[in-house]
Amino acid sequence: MKIATWNVNGINARTEHLLRWLKEFEPEVVLLQELKTLGDAVPEMELKDLGYHIEFVGQKSFNGVAILSKDAINVTLKALPGDESDEQARYIEADTFGVRVASIYFPNGNPVDSEKFTYKLNFMERVIARTQGLLNEEIPFVLGGDYNVAPDDGDVYDIQKMANDAICREEGRELYRRHLFMGLTNAFKLYHPEPGQFSWWDYRGGGWNKDHGVLIDHLLLSPQAADKLINSHIDKTPRGWETPSDHTPVWCEIEV
Repeated sequence: MKIATWNVNGINARTEHLLRWLKEFEPEVVLLQELKTLGDAVPEMELKDLGYHIEFVGQKSFNGVAILSKDAINVTLKALPGDESDEQARYIEADTFGVRVASIYFPNGNPVDSEKFTYKLNFMERVIARTQGLLNEEIPFVLGGDYNVAPDDGDVYDIQKMANDAICREEGRELYRRHLFMGLTNAFKLYHPEPGQFSWWDYRGGGWNKDHGVLIDHLLLSPQAADKLINSHIDKTPRGWETPSDHTPVWCEIEV
């Protein structure tokens, strides 16, 4: 079973790309981020025609997360626990194909001297707490999404230029490591530990053509899911299409 994560950067603008990629790649489960819609732009009928169920949490013009699956989806959470005042649509969790999956859109956190960075760190702490709850259940799970964290210097095309960007700050990296070291496996990095592998390229400055990117989209697997992991990769194909998302899909394959 292939599970992919993809920040589409606006599903209204990227519907044709999404449907084209689903037809060509045929993943069983897709975790989407940054829908930027309350739901009116979600192509539910077209997805149904391709054999996908969909569950999502929308927000007008910002955020928004979704789970697509060729199996039934049993939603367990539509918001990240830990802060009842948080109304941002950044988390959805469900059971499908006998695996718990979550689509997560972590805050960017820039500028780092603002409350946005504080919110990011608090959000990451809440994800860690939720992950502990999932680990206690001893179930296979996959947490996928735009983490907005480049874990290592080799995950950035030029760390000196981006050292003070929120995605590279040590505070976020330390929380990412705490999360990973709970016993999770980064599916892509397990198969591709070498530096210079990217999932996001800036629209500005010819980032895509120059391969000036960063690796901020991740799939983290529980021990039970990691035991069944057989492959993982980045599919750069959609990033080369006309008017693409600035992200591209990252996927893994597990036996079920």
